[in-house]
Parts: sequence; C-alpha cells; structure tokens
Amino acid sequence: MRLPGRTLRYVALAAVLTACSDPQSPGHAAPSLDAAEQQISSSGNAFSFALFQQLAKREAGKNVFVSPLSASMSLGMAMNGAAGPTFDAMRTALRLGNGDMGQIDTGYRGLVDVLRGLDPTTTFQIANSIWYRNSVSFRQSFLDTTKKYFDAQVQGLNFADATGSLATINAWVNANTGGKIPKILDEITPDEVMFLINAIYFKGTWQMKFDPTLTTPDRFVAADGTIQTVPFMNRREHLKPMFLFGATQQQVSIVELPYGNGDFAMDILLPPPNASVDSTAAALTSSVWGALIASLKEVDYALAMPKFTLSYERTLTDDLSALGMGVAFTDQANFSGMSAAGLKLEFVKQKTFVDVNEAGTEAGGSTVTGVVPVSLTEVRINRPFIFVIRERQTGTIVFSLPSVFARSYPPPPIASAVP
Repeated sequence: MRLPGRTLRYVALAAVLTACSDPQSPGHAAPSLDAAEQQISSSGNAFSFALFQQLAKREAGKNVFVSPLSASMSLGMAMNGAAGPTFDAMRTALRLGNGDMGQIDTGYRGLVDVLRGLDPTTTFQIANSIWYRNSVSFRQSFLDTTKKYFDAQVQGLNFADATGSLATINAWVNANTGGKIPKILDEITPDEVMFLINAIYFKGTWQMKFDPTLTTPDRFVAADGTIQTVPFMNRREHLKPMFLFGATQQQVSIVELPYGNGDFAMDILLPPPNASVDSTAAALTSSVWGALIASLKEVDYALAMPKFTLSYERTLTDDLSALGMGVAFTDQANFSGMSAAGLKLEFVKQKTFVDVNEAGTEAGGSTVTGVVPVSLTEVRINRPFIFVIRERQTGTIVFSLPSVFARSYPPPPIASAVP
C-alpha cells in the first residue's frame, strides 16, 4: 500500500546506507576489505550523509529515498575523464579523500565485488553502463578504464535516432533494476553526447518475517500533526535498539532489522515525539552514525511499523554543486581525459523505488549523468555589418560591402541602370 505523501519522509533512508553496517552477525565472518576498498566504503558513508543533509534542507516536508552508492558510481565513472580543478572538485564532493584516480578505481572495483558476493540469500545487483553518441570521438583509454574497474557496458548509439536510443537505454535500466525503474531518460537533446548510468537492484528477506495475519490498521502521526490510518506490521523478537543523546539531550530511537545472513540490514531512526526529522538529520554525520551502529545491542522488543511503497525522483545537480563539484557543470569544466572536445556535465538525475512488506524489502535505483559540449562563445550578427570576400593565398579582396542591412532586412533591391 502506498502511504500518503507526507507520511514517511526519511524513514527508509537507512536501508540504503547500511549494507555491511554490522557484519559481525553470529556464525558469519565479516567481509575483508583492503585499504582501497575501505576508503571507498568510508567515503561513501560520508558522502551519503552529506547528500542526505542537502536533501533534508531542499526537500523539507517530502518523502526522500536515495541511493548515494548509485550516485557515487555514476560520478565515479565520469571522474575518470576529469582533470585539474574539476577532478579535485568531484573528489571533494564525493568525499574521496586525497587518493589518485588509480586508487579510487581500485577501491570501487573491489567494493562492488565484495557487495555482490556477500549474501547468497539476498539479491544485490549493481550494474554500470556508458552510452555515447557514435558520431563523437571519445578517448579509448577512458572507455577501457570504465570497463575494467566499473564493469561497465560501453556502447555507441545513433543519438540522431532518439526514439531507438531511448528504447535501448531505458530497457537496460529496466532490466538492471528488477523492472522497478522502467525509464530513466525521457529525451535525448541534440547537444547530449554521453550518458553514464548506474543501476542497483536489491531484494532481501527479513531474517524474521512479519506474520501478515498480524498486520492491522493503526494511527500514524505525520510531521504536520495530521493523523492517518495505515497498515502496521507487528512482531516480537530480538531487535537491536539504541539511543542517541544529541545536543538537545533528546533520545533518538534506532531499530535494526537484518536481511538474509545479516550482511544487509535496514536501520530505522525515530526522533522523539517533540523533535523533527530535520533536526535529527542535521545531527547525523558519518562518525555519529558509526558510533551508533557500533553500540547496538540485542534485546527483546515488540515492533510495529508501517508497510509501504515509495518512489522518488530528483535531479541532483544543485545538491552536488552545493557539496563542492559545481565547476563540473560549467564551461570551465575539464574532462580532457574523456575527449579532446570540451565537455561538461549537464545533469545528474536519480530515480528510486522501495517496497517494504511482511516478507522483506525490494528496492531499485538508477542514476544517470548527462554529458554535453561546453557552450561556445557566440558572435550574433544581429546589427549592420561589413563583409568581404577575399582570396586567402594572396589576400586579394574580391568583393566588399559595408553596412549591409543598415536600414532594413532584407536589404532593398538595387535599382537597375536605365540605358
């Protein structure tokens, strides 16, 4: 059942953020991450909270469900073509530290491999692709690098056939998000030359499922105080609750619900009755989150939570610019590693979907980064002008005409001489 627009707000955020958040489940070995993989994982969490705080400010009062990992993957591919201040700005925005592109690529490659192989009882699919206008030349080294480190499908298409290209690209996204994101692009404009796309699909079964016969309607108090009746799932089991004492000394409740073998989990944050979701979000950082997760303990609790579906779409360009990578969207962008032609990012757009029910959670997300040529300085000939026709080798002027169209457009005809 889809809940009313202002019901959930940010409740589902943690499902995106907490893969591998608590790998030390009983009888299950923690995944081993090398230094590069750990850097990408840690940076990813820092980027997650930075992005979430931007969205909490800009999307106040709206339900928000994002995949920071998907955005990071799409932009990580684009970074391989960035140079100079553009590369530095993107690395800063993605919170990737001071590593060079080789270290960053190695970290992405390793983290993807770890995430894909964590839990055979949980479906986690991550795919990348690059689609480019086949009449434009791109550096082969850039395309080869994204294939190697991001396992990207790279394909040139005839963007002049916009209908056919859209069908191909959207079909790929649909197939790689379990059918949850059937379309990521609505059009291809004449100036767009490349799309870098990430797709993620997740389907996990609760370690302890909810009994559907116990699902009953109950009251949900929205942020504006409106009381709504929604379906609540109910169960009693071992949960992991914890309390955070923030600057206001108010308690924030956290409940963790593991999937499958425990490598993936949903963590739900519930502000105290007299606090807002926005104030709680403002206090969250990567370090605070890590301390909270490390402090979780199992106790017996009864749990009642709404079942819901939620879809979300947002162009992240302004949010990413606020995080420090604004230059990548301007004519000062440097993507010389991608092509000899001057290029910039046009937009970054993400679509997501999530369904939380008695059996578990199904979610899909896709991020597309569009690339266009930088704007050319335009000379607009919109007032009287002079033109000359000349022979270039000798410099001989063959024809000249001053002040053409000085009085009207088109110019009046020249009167014929009367014999």
